[in-house]
Amino acid sequence: MFDSLTTRLNDVFARLRGKGKLSEADVTAGLREIRLALLEADVNYRVVKDLMSRVRERAVGEEVLESLTPGQQVIRIVRDELTQLMGEERVALSLDHRPSVLLLVGLQGSGKTTTAAKLAVRLRKEGRKPLLVSADVHRPAAIEQLEHLGRSLDLPVFAARGSDPVAIVSGAIEHAQDTLHDVVLVDTAGRLQIDEAMMEEIRAISRAVDPDETLLIADAMTGQEAVNIATTFDEELSLTGVILTKLDGDARGGAALSIHHVTGRPIKFIGVGEKTGELEPFHPSRMAERILGMGDVLTLIEQAEETLDKKKAEDFAEHIRKSQFTLQDFLDQLEEMRKMGPLSGLLDRLPGAGKLKGAVDETEITYALAILRSMTLEERLNPSIIGGSRKKRIARGSGTRVRDVNRLLARYNESKKAIKLMSKRRGGKGRSPLELLGM
Repeated sequence: MFDSLTTRLNDVFARLRGKGKLSEADVTAGLREIRLALLEADVNYRVVKDLMSRVRERAVGEEVLESLTPGQQVIRIVRDELTQLMGEERVALSLDHRPSVLLLVGLQGSGKTTTAAKLAVRLRKEGRKPLLVSADVHRPAAIEQLEHLGRSLDLPVFAARGSDPVAIVSGAIEHAQDTLHDVVLVDTAGRLQIDEAMMEEIRAISRAVDPDETLLIADAMTGQEAVNIATTFDEELSLTGVILTKLDGDARGGAALSIHHVTGRPIKFIGVGEKTGELEPFHPSRMAERILGMGDVLTLIEQAEETLDKKKAEDFAEHIRKSQFTLQDFLDQLEEMRKMGPLSGLLDRLPGAGKLKGAVDETEITYALAILRSMTLEERLNPSIIGGSRKKRIARGSGTRVRDVNRLLARYNESKKAIKLMSKRRGGKGRSPLELLGM
């Protein structure tokens, strides 16, 4: 996410930080490079013009030029202005009614159905009782797709068939009232492009049910086109917010940086992967810091609290304290980490760790998992029994080589010694299994 933009901006800031004192010419040259980086990231040109105007106004004043740390001051100004550009504060969903109705709109292929399911999962975690309903009577198998997602995620789906989407949604709301569901998520029909028939259908649904939220699901990979789509939908439907999908793909960041400034509508969530848990609340300040390579530790902590098994973490800590670190412990920790997504995504959220992404080999973690899973429980708990014939069996079962098994076991033995030493020195507090095994 934003890798190219972050790299370009960090190069600019590194040059500015390298100067003990900045002249107005230095600031002007730096801002010119920032402007080019933003334009290359497909940020709307009017947005870039407004942003650069505000940054320049602050950056060429005494606040920067007379500062003892002028480079850092410029970074702070850019961070503040990016945050304001994206909305300053997080805007939560409006869920005041029972049931609250969330109308999800957008073009075909933007990810409306998948996002509806992701949002329902998130609401359920927050203690809500969501109900999904498909109002798409045009696309073949649209209702079946939502039903399949509902079954796989144990989410209720109101799956009435018919040709009138208004009647379907009205029926779903009545059903929600009868069954005490407090949120109804309406997956509306999309088209390959905006047309009057689609808009009139959505307007008819909106007039009939008076939704609490009308959320545009926009594909971030379409860049400026996502901003144009958001503008049109807002003019026709008065959006209450936007959910950006596919920000984990080759999205250059233009949509995320432009939509709020152009439409005035807040981004409420971002989709950062295919898994159901990979829908994140959008925090403008955190996103600005991620773009500038400062990381996003708060989101990382929140994600860890949501996904990691507390019992396994407590057991692992106890084993470390007793110097009883086993291969089973290492397997448990790797599997817990994988719940949080690819390692590159975790590095995105750690301050200054973005540069490590190219040096991290995801395949090594995949190999380690395959090797550990090919062992028996007895072997993971007592690695000393793993001889030559067992290593060959483990290598065959994991699709690796014996030398890969030997390398993992060697690192395990080194880490076990290190843990024992640190347990004595620091009361059991040590490094993570990934660090100990050189990953």
